[in-house]
Amino acid sequence: MVPGEAAAELRSRFREVWLLDTEFRAPPGENPTPVCLAAREYFSGREVVLWRDELVRLRAPPFDIGPDSLTVCYFASAEIGTFLALGWPAPRHVLDLFAEFRCLTNGLALPAGRSLLGALVYFGLDHMTRDRKASMRSLIGEAPDLDVHRSDILEYCLDVNRR
Repeated sequence: MVPGEAAAELRSRFREVWLLDTEFRAPPGENPTPVCLAAREYFSGREVVLWRDELVRLRAPPFDIGPDSLTVCYFASAEIGTFLALGWPAPRHVLDLFAEFRCLTNGLALPAGRSLLGALVYFGLDHMTRDRKASMRSLIGEAPDLDVHRSDILEYCLDVNRR
């Protein structure tokens, strides 16, 4: 949660703040193939969760990416790569928490690394286990039929935005 003063500053600058995670498959040297998208609007709590068949039918993201909105990601190049693979325009304003975490911690020894899980551990925030993250990433990358695992993958993707 953003402390009150910071949340008020965000609200004064942006009508919406979207917390975004996408999952995709990307064999070495290939463009990403989107699997799913989960987004949660910070102020309202509205959630958007879409599977790959729903994503490819859209011509633009299912939420505002214009000048009054902020898109927040951890390692935003992954999410922007998914947007590009879908033929969508990039958000106007992007906050990449990976870049922010690197600026804050460069040169420091980190107990759990520089990943999203590492950042959550560093700040003492709730997080999924490393084993769950590894097993879900493996499933997304290797399962022959992702549709069989749709509900688990969507829940995993959305879980990132609820932390």
